[in-house]
Amino acid sequence: MLVQRRRGWELPEAAATPETTYLNRRHLLGAGAGLAAAAALGEPAAAQRLTDLPDPSAALYPARANPRYTLDRPLTPEAKSSTVNNYYEFSYAKNVAPAMSRFQRRPWRVAIDGLVEKPQELDIDDLLKKVQLEERLYRHRCVEGWSMAIPWTGFPLSALLELARPTAAAKFVKMEAFRDPKVAANQRDFRYPWPYVEGVTLKEAQNELAFLVTGAYGKPALGQFGAPLRLALPWKYGFKSIKGIVRFTFTDTQPVSFWEEVQGAEYGFWANVNPKVPHPRWSQASEEDIATGARRPTLLYNGYGEYVAGLYTGREDQQIWY
Repeated sequence: MLVQRRRGWELPEAAATPETTYLNRRHLLGAGAGLAAAAALGEPAAAQRLTDLPDPSAALYPARANPRYTLDRPLTPEAKSSTVNNYYEFSYAKNVAPAMSRFQRRPWRVAIDGLVEKPQELDIDDLLKKVQLEERLYRHRCVEGWSMAIPWTGFPLSALLELARPTAAAKFVKMEAFRDPKVAANQRDFRYPWPYVEGVTLKEAQNELAFLVTGAYGKPALGQFGAPLRLALPWKYGFKSIKGIVRFTFTDTQPVSFWEEVQGAEYGFWANVNPKVPHPRWSQASEEDIATGARRPTLLYNGYGEYVAGLYTGREDQQIWY
């Protein structure tokens, strides 16, 4: 199904405040402090933040930083990264926050089902009690050719696998986002196969880099980042990192992802970053830093080859990029 949609290198016209909001993150404890800092440091307007309050998990932040995951570039200021987001449920523009005024992160239920020994449904805050949060600094590469660097807080996807205990028959993990057209107006758009669905192989899900995100910049994540639960797969293009997750289904069948169903010739199941494999409509050889506008060469697997290249040994000549 071919649809009309905004794509490519398009960025918001308004420039966000270039000052970093991250230097004082250790002081951003609790919802009230986070809101005050937002006004002082140029984050999205307080009125937009109110939809994220109160958050019963606020006391869990900031989490311990994991020194294993570092960056080769400066962090992107939150004032910038929070205004350049693809979240089609709410908006086709990059500045998604204004369209999220009715979105609430609580209550939020997460189902685990399919080929598992322990199917269950958990409140997000009960899930957080079963895992250990940590902070990781990850690069993020959008398929459209722009990039950012984010301090995510969350827990390894492998920790959720331990809770689920997939059976020997499970080969894939299918993830499903929320569906509520009353708060996400674009879910009324019949051109798209809502809800948003993504999937990975079980081996990819077990990889140490696969990370379930609950926070960013030392506090609970803003709604436009995919709160209260999103995926971060830093070696893949960003559309694989599904936002607003409500279900994990373990299956023996390769899932058909949202963009694969919309336009499979351009957005397939794998979506591994490779500068030598162009998107059908543009090069992937370089990327634009959204904070500075500077261009840098794109790295194979977004620079995470030492962690993930072994997942694809013997498949290099296959279509594992799109």
